[in-house]
Order: sequence, then structure tokens, then C-alpha cells
Amino acid sequence: MMPSSTTPATGEASGRTASHGYGWVLFASILLFVTGCANMIQGIAAVAGSDVFPAHAHYVFANLTTWGWVTAVLGALQLVAAAGVLAANQMFRWFGVAVIGLNAIDQMFFIPAYPVWSLTIIAMDVVALYGLCVYGSREDITAV
Repeated sequence: MMPSSTTPATGEASGRTASHGYGWVLFASILLFVTGCANMIQGIAAVAGSDVFPAHAHYVFANLTTWGWVTAVLGALQLVAAAGVLAANQMFRWFGVAVIGLNAIDQMFFIPAYPVWSLTIIAMDVVALYGLCVYGSREDITAV
């Protein structure tokens, strides 16, 4: 009889198995973090009256300062959701889904100011939403 080894022999499975969707959940949480940072910067720039935004854009509701505050708050909430998803918490997964949906709607109101940037953030939101909704089950999140 041979002494037991801490490393698995060739052909044996290790103690950690990766689930099919863990990469998507990790990618979605990283996208949440990136869009959260971008939204914080965009919101602060809008509230500060930065010259990067057009002066006479017409908004459907409210003005640039209002949407700047909304975007900055949603950016902070996205950062919290990203940390929660990385911690494999199911409540934060659903919180992240809600925040991503609200951010996509918020970016639609920012289209008069920066159409390409807003559509890029919406596309990132859709990919993160896909990763959290399709592959965000408890088994996928706790796989690694």
C-alpha cells in the first residue's frame, strides 16, 4: 500500500471542478465593475458641468445635472453589486440584474448628450445581464 498524496494522480479529478457558466458570471461581475466606474465618472462629470457634454442637448425628462446624479448613484450601486456577485451571493446577483436594467434605461436618457458612449454602455449592460440571468445559478456561482 502506498502513502496518500496531496496531489491527484494522472486521470484523477481534483477537488475543484469548474462549472459551465462560472466564466460568464465572473465576466458579468467584471463588466458590472467597469460600467460602475464609467457611470461614476460620467455622473460626476455631468453634475460638475463639465465641457465634455454638449451645451444645448434636449432631454426627455429633467436636465443633465439630474441625470448626472442618477447615473452616479447607479454607478455606486453597480460597484456594490459587482462586489456581491464576486462574493457568490445570490441576493446581489438579483440586485445586480435590477441595477443593470435601471442603468440601461438611464443610459437611454443620456443618448442626447453622448449617443455612442450611451449605446456602448447599454451593450455592456446587456452582456452582463445575459451572464447573470443565464449562468448565475447557485451552482454556477459557487463552482470555484
